Amino acid sequence: MRFLQIKHLAAEHLNSAVELDRLCFGGLWAIEGYRRELDSPNSDLLGLWTWETDDCESAPNRAGTETPPLQIPPTLIGIGCLWAILEEAHIIMLAIHPQFQGQGLGQALLLALLKSACDRQLERSTLEVRDSNLAAVSLYKKFGFKEAGRRKRYYEDTGEDALVMWRSGLEKPEFQRYLAVEKVQMCDRLYQKKWHWAIDIFEL
Repeated sequence: MRFLQIKHLAAEHLNSAVELDRLCFGGLWAIEGYRRELDSPNSDLLGLWTWETDDCESAPNRAGTETPPLQIPPTLIGIGCLWAILEEAHIIMLAIHPQFQGQGLGQALLLALLKSACDRQLERSTLEVRDSNLAAVSLYKKFGFKEAGRRKRYYEDTGEDALVMWRSGLEKPEFQRYLAVEKVQMCDRLYQKKWHWAIDIFEL
């Protein structure tokens, strides 16, 4: 049985974060950069973990999630980070390990980041994404982000443009309801792909 867990990163996770960063971004941040985010009160740094168990080792609970044994160390397969600046949530990082892409896990991590922004009572969210990253652009549009501009040759490694995307109305009750509906639908889709959510202090 495959389990998923989203929670805030801690100091003991930084080496794994740097390894995943190197794999996904070619080394965007060193360990000092991640440590800086942990120390900043204006930063939310989230991780997505997975691990597997034998089916007989787990039991369902009343919430419909599972209670997994923790003998097997989880593997970090996703990182998300936002900065809270005034009333805005700047999503500066969203990455899923290449072996786990295309399964809806990026959507889960984005939903968790937006939930963090709502918990901080932020009103808007913004991000930059590669013009060529059609899957990411589609994901952001699904969550109501709209293109607001373009930064020419923003990415030095390829010279690609960055699309600047915005989403307003995070503080409104209808957005909270939207996230709740998306959470249910997301969990259903992941369950169909044989993913199970572990009990966690971080509530989506």
